[in-house]
Amino acid sequence: SYCADCLNILVGSGTFDSLKDQDPWICYLCQPHKPHGALVPREDWSVRVQELFANNSAMEFEPHRVYPSIPANQRRPLRVLSLFDGIATGYLVLKDLGFKVEKYIASEICEDSIAVATINHEGKIVQVDDVRFISKHHLKQWGPFDLLIGGSPCNDLSIVNPIRKGLYEGTGRLFFEFYRILHLLKPKEEDSRPFFWLFENVVFMNTHDKVNICRFLECNPVLVDAVKVSPAHRSRYFWGNIPGMSRPITASQNDKLSLQECLEIGRKARVCKVRTITTNPNSLKQGKDDSQLPVIQNGKEDILWITELERIFGFPKHYTDVRNMNRQQRQKVLGKAWSVPVIRHLFAPLKDYFTCEELPPMTTNCSSSSSLSAPASPDPQQHR
Repeated sequence: SYCADCLNILVGSGTFDSLKDQDPWICYLCQPHKPHGALVPREDWSVRVQELFANNSAMEFEPHRVYPSIPANQRRPLRVLSLFDGIATGYLVLKDLGFKVEKYIASEICEDSIAVATINHEGKIVQVDDVRFISKHHLKQWGPFDLLIGGSPCNDLSIVNPIRKGLYEGTGRLFFEFYRILHLLKPKEEDSRPFFWLFENVVFMNTHDKVNICRFLECNPVLVDAVKVSPAHRSRYFWGNIPGMSRPITASQNDKLSLQECLEIGRKARVCKVRTITTNPNSLKQGKDDSQLPVIQNGKEDILWITELERIFGFPKHYTDVRNMNRQQRQKVLGKAWSVPVIRHLFAPLKDYFTCEELPPMTTNCSSSSSLSAPASPDPQQHR
């Protein structure tokens, strides 16, 4: 934000009053790079902003163990454990990047999310139900794993929730399930096998909760905002040891950067970027008083369709169209999901360690996963 004097002096007289009439107003930094009077964005402003958020826990940690890259002829397929898996964004991205996935074990309790993951990935994901029931015995039976990923529920951590319970109560405590399993999976010092992990949660959390997460995970997070690679704001903290996590995120040729690119034919975007999309239907409204709908169709305002939401997140069209789920159910599973291009950015360096194949990827052989013993394994047919 800018104060009235800064705008009127740096940009031009009367700027502050003129901007009050613009709704929505797009920040100078979010607009194409150009000077506005004496106000000139730095070329590296996005990196500087991330640095402000990336290490403000006032804590210093030992650097993560660095694994040397593996020669191509010695790489092997990935073995993944995904906690709080949601709609399998992790698996989708790994396959999009061309990784060979030997096994992908997912812990998730939302039946709608499990249905989306099961149907879209043809039962190749082994579902193991509640993370709290995963024991050391299970991990030994299913493992070893090369990659642990997850983002525990944020509703009791986000400062947007006025009745949040924090890190040590309610769903906030589920962070410690990730920490427990991470501690059990980490290889010993003498084990040279590369092991990577990634934990995600909201940026807007209580400082004490963030500091405590940093203390347990023994590292500071990086901040990544999906607005750089998609039409929606979605700032998230990521803790982990994947190489290159702090590098600036850049869009690929296939990323859709404006809302108009995600709309169906005959619909016109009223804004270029939308605010963070959550499970709440009101998060689709724009403007200062949440009164503006983001789309115009046949001269009338309209909300975003679910197929458009899927594109905004980077998912294929109709990805959540399973199990006769209604609009509210589909937005709910999307609102809890990761942004596909952000996870692609974070996972890409793993290509130096694990087997990839030329795209389009070959069909993954999941015969080894069928014998896994799990607390619960769904039948794909019952979700159709």
